[in-house]
Amino acid sequence: MSCRKRWLFAGEDGKRTPRLAVASCMPKPFTETERQKFLAGKHIAVLSVAASDGRPPASVPIWYDYTPGGEIRINTGANRRKARLIREAGVVTLVVQREELPYQYIIVEGTVIDAATPSPLDIREAIATRYLGPEAGRAFAEQMDGRESVLFTIRPDRWITQDYSDDF
Repeated sequence: MSCRKRWLFAGEDGKRTPRLAVASCMPKPFTETERQKFLAGKHIAVLSVAASDGRPPASVPIWYDYTPGGEIRINTGANRRKARLIREAGVVTLVVQREELPYQYIIVEGTVIDAATPSPLDIREAIATRYLGPEAGRAFAEQMDGRESVLFTIRPDRWITQDYSDDF
């Protein structure tokens, strides 16, 4: 990583008085360990999938489950547009980001390797609990029980990562 520090100047009396040093760096990619840990953390992902109905690709925020070294799992309503598009395309892109400083993100391009309908209650509950906590997660998963749902399992095929943590 090559960083250059530059100074922002200010001066009411015409003098160029240094006020603030700002690092200007290029981001670095995550290491394998950092990538696995970041993706396993609790983030809202944005899932994108190609559309076949003349509309732009569908991009939606979504909860997900991931264990380092494994596949990504997402649960959604089986009759939703995104579920239909995922089935048709067979491939998706998932973006997971940190929105606070230091900025970091992972883009995962993956292949859908399984679609279980209905999605198992224990997996729905695990995903919901990850985001809502034990009590609210169980209640959310049970509320969905009996509805048409699908659990997609996605194999990560390609990773693009950026880590700006050296800038701050």
